[in-house]
Amino acid sequence: MLTLKEIPCGETVTVVKIEGAGPVKRRIMDMGITKGAELFVRKVAPLGDPVEVNVRNYELSLRKEDAESILVEKTAEKTRV
Repeated sequence: MLTLKEIPCGETVTVVKIEGAGPVKRRIMDMGITKGAELFVRKVAPLGDPVEVNVRNYELSLRKEDAESILVEKTAEKTRV
């Protein structure tokens, strides 16, 4: 299984699981990243930190260490405008 950190720009993925516990996991879930949510990876900074994604119709930047705790699977290709 892949982590969000490993996904290149332009890919759409579905959240399978959020690893970890406590306040970090709660904060990620409060931002709308929950099991089954679709994420579109918009940008990745040159050194990999941060990762910018679209989730639930808004843009969100995540630190590399937070992106590592989000397990995802690739979804079918969709056309983005």
